[in-house]
Amino acid sequence: MRYFVFSLIALGALAGAAHAQGAGRGAEIYAQFCATCHGVRHDGNGPMAPVLLVQPSELSTLAARNGGVFPTLRVVQRIDGRDPLVSHGSEMPVYGDFFEGENTPLKTPAGQPILTSRAIVDMVAYLEAVQE
Repeated sequence: MRYFVFSLIALGALAGAAHAQGAGRGAEIYAQFCATCHGVRHDGNGPMAPVLLVQPSELSTLAARNGGVFPTLRVVQRIDGRDPLVSHGSEMPVYGDFFEGENTPLKTPAGQPILTSRAIVDMVAYLEAVQE
């Protein structure tokens, strides 16, 4: 029984470490591809925001604006283009090819599985980590 409990604790720690690592890579991806429009503080006030027809969302309040639940599916679909947003003559994100890749599983807070790219999984982990 002790080994079982220890195994569960170890698996939980590994999952937490993987989530933190994904959030770290997500921060790099955010800085490179998203901060230009959404701002370094995730407030929607990046240097490109004034020229966009649709203003960028404040990304640190996604969960708060969704009843306290991070909208995983909506975020994934917005980033990967399944839920396109035309903001200035082209769909968001303009770096869509970067976010393509191998299918990596991700689950919504309700447990619904989503297949998406590793870059998007990392970005979602990062965005979840910056929620107020």
